[in-house]
Parts: sequence; C-alpha cells; structure tokens
Amino acid sequence: MTRPALFEPITLRGLTLPNRAWVPPMCQYSVDAQDGVPGQWQLIHLGSLAIGGFGLIVAEATAVNPEGRISPFDTGLWNGRQVDAWRTITDAVHALGGKIAIQLGHAGRKASTNRWWPGHATRVIPESEGGWQAVGPTAEPGDGKEFLGETVHALSDAEIHGVVDDFAAAASRAVDAGFDAVEIHSAHGYLLHQFYSPISNTRTDDWGGSFDNRLRLPVAVAGAVRGAIPDGMPLLARLSVTDWRDDGWQVDDSVELTRRFKGVGVDLLDASSGGNSSARIPIGPGYQAGPAAQVREGADIPVSTVGMIWEPALAEHLVSTHRTDAVMVGRGALRDTNWPLRAAHELGLPNDEAPWQPQRARGMWR
Repeated sequence: MTRPALFEPITLRGLTLPNRAWVPPMCQYSVDAQDGVPGQWQLIHLGSLAIGGFGLIVAEATAVNPEGRISPFDTGLWNGRQVDAWRTITDAVHALGGKIAIQLGHAGRKASTNRWWPGHATRVIPESEGGWQAVGPTAEPGDGKEFLGETVHALSDAEIHGVVDDFAAAASRAVDAGFDAVEIHSAHGYLLHQFYSPISNTRTDDWGGSFDNRLRLPVAVAGAVRGAIPDGMPLLARLSVTDWRDDGWQVDDSVELTRRFKGVGVDLLDASSGGNSSARIPIGPGYQAGPAAQVREGADIPVSTVGMIWEPALAEHLVSTHRTDAVMVGRGALRDTNWPLRAAHELGLPNDEAPWQPQRARGMWR
C-alpha cells in the first residue's frame, strides 16, 4: 500500500519530524503556573502527547514578559526559574521520543483577564485584584463584553522596541530550555495581530496607519527571534490569515506578511484565523484549510493548518492534496492523546511503522 501522507517525515532546517500530525499551542490556564513557571500539569499534559506519537508538540502561549500574559495562570520565559522548569518538561518529552516547540507571545490589550472557559468570569482583572496594565497599539480596548471597563496603555516607540527585545530574550531562553523549535504568536487578536490588523491599529506614527507600518512590529519580532536562535532551529509563526471582516485583515495581506516573514527566516506559517474582533466565521471541519492553502501557494512556504480536524481521513486528505504540510490537532488531541495511533490504524499504516512507544506494544491497534 501507499504510505499515508500524514505519516511522511518532514524536515525544517536541522529538525526532522516523523509525521505531519502535530499539536497546536493550547493555553492551559493551570494553577500550577505560578509566576509564569510551568508545573506538573504541563509536564504530564505534554508528556502524554509525546507518548501518543504526535510529530511535533507546540507548548502553550508563553509570555515574553510578565505584562504579556493573558491571565495570571499563563506560563512565561522571562527568567531563569522558568527556563529550569521548562527544561524538566523538554527533557521528559525527548525521553519519550517526542519533539517540542514553544510558542512565544504577548497578549497586548487582551492581557490581565480571567480564565477563558465556561464557569469562570471572562473579564479583565483589575490591578487591585492582582491584575496589571494592558498595553496595545492604541488606548482602545478589545471589543466584547469581557473587556468592558478595561483601560489600555498605548505603547510608545521605546516600549515597542522593548517588546522586540523581550521576544529575542525569551527565544534565547527557549534554546537554553531545550526546545526543538520556536513559534511566534502573531494571531488571535494578541499584540502582534493588534499591530498588523487595520481594525485595531490606527496609529499615525511609523508603527501604524499604512500597510507597511502595521507590518513593522511582527516582522521586527520575527527577525529578532531568528537572530536569537541557532541557524539549525526552525522558526514558525502563527498568523490569523483573515479577520473574517471586509474592513479587516485579508488573506492577500497574509500572503504579503508571510513573504516578509520568510525573508527574515521564518520556516513555516501556522495558519489560523480571527480573534481580533467580533466576526461571523464559517466554522466547520477543516474550515481554515482553504485560506492556509492560499498562503502556502502565494508565499511559497510550508504551512500547517488547524480547525476541527478531528478525523484522520480529513487530515490525510488535507496533507495528501497539498493544501497543507501538517495538521494541528487541538481539541482532538485533548480528547484522545493517542490520536496519531488511531490515525495510523484507520489509515492502514503497518504496525511496525506506527508512532508507538516500545512500552506500549501490548496496546497495539492490530
């Protein structure tokens, strides 16, 4: 039989990954993550995904400075204590046969909020209750009821340069922490997305207004991160390829930004969408694969895509038809940490080629 495309290896710079079924970064909001330090939750969560056979695991959005956290329960990479904690986790993932990347981000005006899940008040946490000042391209808060009463500090030129430096420093710490790759979070309405989208960036200086000026910060961050990591380490960038609004960021804009990312050393574009404003999104299985394919073709760069890719047959179709180079299985991985083993079974991959660990031989599908 023909080997399923989902289980073909892929090489990015000096890193070869055994398959195209990857785990996207998913915020955990764990109480273990005190002061940005990952804990036992991250160790067990990410380790279980390595045992399950995913080709690449991207750890949750990790803040480059304390103010860049989405919530008080987020991980960070701004000090040595966090490096040591992450090293324990990357060592465990590697011992289990996995490869792991870190997503570095800054929440911008979506910072200092409570946990984003049912049963918790999705609201801004004031400084009097342990929150902190949110920042953004302007003083405008995000839209939606969760940001009612939020105050935002518009970043100055010097502060923007400081953000770039913080991303580079965090990337250097990611290397020390043992990660195999770094991903820049420039999606979902967080700081870098806030700068490139015309919905949120109405600045009139060199960091906003025109198309080129709005792209200046994400491109500067990508270049700085590339310079802070080894030549052989892959650099990924997650991008909201569309705002799903006529007055917002468009797929053609993403093609141009991705070309510029590629020019400063980004190796793969992790295509998602939305998150910066209220919009009508046509959600369904694989709904972001079309825009991802447009960016892949227009910018001539490998891409991954995400979005309700729960069934192995759909994942195989997307990879085998070259709409994407890898699939990010998020909620499917949370429901079934052995998703790649199930996919191998359903797609007919021989047992001796399936991504199983020797200790689990008794649990083979066939």
